[in-house]
Amino acid sequence: MTKVTVFVGLDYHQDSVQVCVMDRDGSVLTNRRCANAWEAIRAVVPRRRVRAAIEACSGASELAEELVSRAGWSVDLAHPGYVARMKQSPDKTDFGDARVLADLERVGYLPRVWLAPLAIRELRRLVRFRQQLAGERRNCKLRIRALLRDGRVKPPGARAWTVAWMEWLRSTREVSEQTRWILDRQLAHRLPRCSVRWARLNSRLRIAGKPGSVVAAAVANRWVRWLHHEMQTLQAA
Repeated sequence: MTKVTVFVGLDYHQDSVQVCVMDRDGSVLTNRRCANAWEAIRAVVPRRRVRAAIEACSGASELAEELVSRAGWSVDLAHPGYVARMKQSPDKTDFGDARVLADLERVGYLPRVWLAPLAIRELRRLVRFRQQLAGERRNCKLRIRALLRDGRVKPPGARAWTVAWMEWLRSTREVSEQTRWILDRQLAHRLPRCSVRWARLNSRLRIAGKPGSVVAAAVANRWVRWLHHEMQTLQAA
């Protein structure tokens, strides 16, 4: 019986997972909700060869890796955009979503995406965090420029954000009293804090992407090539 394959659809939620188990003929063996833990999910599924599908979302990759490494399952991540269109129904439920995932896995129509290893997922988190910090620093600079425009203050000819330009910004009295107060707070707290966090993150990314790391070892993958390019850009900066 252990050689008989069953197909499992996992509808992921933060606190629970809807588990649908289907045989080769498409008959539903069970479809029930259980705790969001790989042991609880494995307990619901018969002790057979398992091919599972789970929609790619926040937390799904970690659960999929646990089921692969600890339960010995074969798990595919489903593309969320395609699966969302396939699951469109007037009576959409977790019960039905799990069943559709299991059925797509059974017939081989599941739109798969790559299940990245943990090291690559960690690098993705670093790169996403870098994008967030870049946005914070950009917004801080935009607020400062907006204050200057609002007060009809024309900066000197020096290029913005250079040492000379920053010295002018700290010392100029062309702005109003309240604008000066806001600028001082931006220059004393927000902008330096963003810059320090930015420098520390770039340093960490350089270490994570150095030659011989998992990025260099797995550079053949499309996503990893993109991350490797990010690392090289940082190292050249």
